[in-house]
Amino acid sequence: MFTIDVMSRIPVYEQIIKQVEDQILIQLLKAGDKMPSVRSLSVNLGVNPNTIQKAYSELERRHITMTVPGKGSFISEYAAEVISKKSRGKVEKLQEIVRELLLAGITREEIVEAVDEVYEEKKNSQQSYNGTE
Repeated sequence: MFTIDVMSRIPVYEQIIKQVEDQILIQLLKAGDKMPSVRSLSVNLGVNPNTIQKAYSELERRHITMTVPGKGSFISEYAAEVISKKSRGKVEKLQEIVRELLLAGITREEIVEAVDEVYEEKKNSQQSYNGTE
């Protein structure tokens, strides 16, 4: 379910958060799904339980998960909406990047081609996941 890149410059707790968000967006995790316990995920990943707890606390703070005392952490019914809203805010950043690329002499066609490649990768990965390839 989760993998940690120990060579990454991204902190482990942020890697976990990102993977949870990605799995929600591709619907591997859905509203109401139970998250692994802190202890079990800690053992499976070989990561300090405090690091896992930090990721879980941040996920709850962002309203992506909710904790039910004595039961565990679950994916919130609002998780996909929260993540999508956050992602839509990145459009302004994309516009800024496009402005920089234009100033650097990158053509519109090159930018569109790069965007199309990303969409094609997503389409292929969804087909692979759904077994329709």
